[in-house]
Formats: sequence, C-alpha cells, structure tokens
Amino acid sequence: MRERKIAGAPISWGVSEVPNWGAQLSPDRVLDEAQRLGFRAMEAGPPGFLPSDAAAAARTLDAHGLRCIGGFVTAVVHDRARRDAELASVERQAAWLHAAGAELLVLAAATGRDGYEERRELSDAEWTTLFETLPLIEAIATAARLTVAVHPHVGTVIEQPRDVERLLARSHVSLCLDTGHVFVGGGDPAGVARAAGRRVRHVHLKDADAALSAAVRERRLSYAAAVQQGLYRPLGDGDAGISQVLTELRSIGYDGWYVLEQDVALKDDKADPLPAIERSFMFVSARV
Repeated sequence: MRERKIAGAPISWGVSEVPNWGAQLSPDRVLDEAQRLGFRAMEAGPPGFLPSDAAAAARTLDAHGLRCIGGFVTAVVHDRARRDAELASVERQAAWLHAAGAELLVLAAATGRDGYEERRELSDAEWTTLFETLPLIEAIATAARLTVAVHPHVGTVIEQPRDVERLLARSHVSLCLDTGHVFVGGGDPAGVARAAGRRVRHVHLKDADAALSAAVRERRLSYAAAVQQGLYRPLGDGDAGISQVLTELRSIGYDGWYVLEQDVALKDDKADPLPAIERSFMFVSARV
C-alpha cells in the first residue's frame, strides 16, 4: 500500500523563530496533537523547538509516533563575501538534519536582513553568485544524504514570479513548492507546479486570502500583521487554488511529501489552532 505522505509543521501551531511572533506552544502539546490528528511525520521547526542533540530530537518525535522528514534552512547565497560563513552554517544544519533522520533540506535564499518584511532586488552579479553557490549547498546536502529543495518565500530574494522563473531557467535545483508564499508573491501555484514539473521535490500547502496577500505583496501591510489577521486559511477556504495544485501535482507524478504548513500567530497559549489544522488535514487526506 502506498504511504500517504502528509506531514505537519510546527508553524501551523504558531511555533516560529521570528521574535515577538506570538505565543509559543510547548513541543509536547504540538507533537501530541499532531499524533492525535493522524500525522506520522513532521518538519523540524525552528531552532529550540526540538532538542539541539539530533538523536534526542529523533527520540522525542518517535515517542509521539512521528519522524523528521526535513527542515527549513535560511542562507544568504547572493553575497560572495559571506559565502564561507553561510556554507559553514548550512553544513552544521545539514549534519543535524541527517542525524535526526531527515531526507530534505528546505532552503530559503535569505536577504541578509532580519525577518521577512523587506523585498530585496538582486543585481545581475548577485544573481550570478547565487547560482554559483547553489551547487555548493547541494554538495553539502548530498554529503549528508539530503536533498535540497529551494523554497520561494516572502521577504527573501526569491519571492515574485520572475524570481521563480529565473531560478528554474538558470539552475537545475529542485523546488519546494510553497503554495501560500508563491500566491502571496503574486504567482499562480498550479502554474508553478506545471512549469517546474518533476523538479517539484517537496510541497508546503497553504491557502491564502487574496486581499491580504495583495496588501503584503504591495508592502501596505507587514507579513506578520497579515498572518495575525488571517492571511492563511484552512485548505480550500482561500484563493490559492489548492485543488488545482493537487490536480497538477498528480498529473506530473509527484510522489513527495505534502506538508501542512499554514503560518499562524497565537495571541496566548489558550488559543486553539487544532480545528483549522484538522480541516486542512481532512481536505488533503481526501485528495492524495
């Protein structure tokens, strides 16, 4: 029987590395609820969510019937002066992910600034550096027996449709299709799936509100404020065309993980993100 590859992510419970993001729920609560919903795998979440010792992290997940499939790693890959330090950081994180049992390194091309609020336009020379650096990161990942999937993300240097098009045209790297970030950035998630084809190696599923997405894209509203106002919706309730994305992924023979990664910011630890996660889980379960 084919494994149903639906995984969770701590950010769906509001767990984030961004300072002052919101209430941070305990790992035990998050993992207990993930297990109860029927998840069998998770992404690692931000530093500090799981133990810093990778073997202990794997045991923590295993105690909840879960395993680690990958982790989100940011690196500044367009700045030659920072390359050695950034590669060393990626290498440390890749080693941790491998020891925790992961198979994927999900890479976001950071701007070098804090947070995800500012758009950064690269020069041609910086794009050249970025494309020269990606194979070095792939080599690090391969040595750790991981696969790199580049993640278009609001507030990074790969945000808008033209950035994704450039990435696909000038590299051979695999793609993490994050439906929410692609949509907020002004793209068509199903269209990106079609254009990338077999290069889609990993999927983060988010649905998003069109009006709030436009406000973020046009920098009329901060990303964090939009999340607090409900930027991301349970799958099928927003405007990102998730059903069409899933249809497109089936048509290209996608057989990787579908990660329910819907950013929320919780006001306090009495908040209950579980109903929204459950709705999304049921939506995907009926379609993959």
